[in-house]
Amino acid sequence: MTTKTFPIDFEQLIDVIGDAVVISDARGAITLWNPAAERMFGFTPAEALGNSLDIIIPERLRGRHWAGYEKTMATGETRYGHDVLRVPAVHKDGRALSIAFTVALLHSAQPDAVVTGIVAVIRDETSRFTEERNLKKRLAELEARSGG
Repeated sequence: MTTKTFPIDFEQLIDVIGDAVVISDARGAITLWNPAAERMFGFTPAEALGNSLDIIIPERLRGRHWAGYEKTMATGETRYGHDVLRVPAVHKDGRALSIAFTVALLHSAQPDAVVTGIVAVIRDETSRFTEERNLKKRLAELEARSGG
């Protein structure tokens, strides 16, 4: 497979992409927050940058999140690889969101190549999740009614 090389304006790409792109440093402080992240979560870049990822993580899930995050920073490995993760999140106004995302580790330059942060590409799947839940509920009701 061959690829054609052409100049890419990565800043423009991050700004125009439809999915949220969030980068956090080794401590979990947000260092990049694109316009799609602002639309999805409601926080402006001024409100998000430098703050903890806790602004979008439901309180009940923070302990588990940070245990995994710290392990990833210490080992330089994530068990999620290229998997799409589906988890709850929270909007600035407090409403629950259902998000799907992939993560990738960012590394310092060679020869050290230590993990310096994590990038997440995030999609809001709240409406799809709600629709799927309603369909499952309806199916269960129909099966109960038919004795099946």
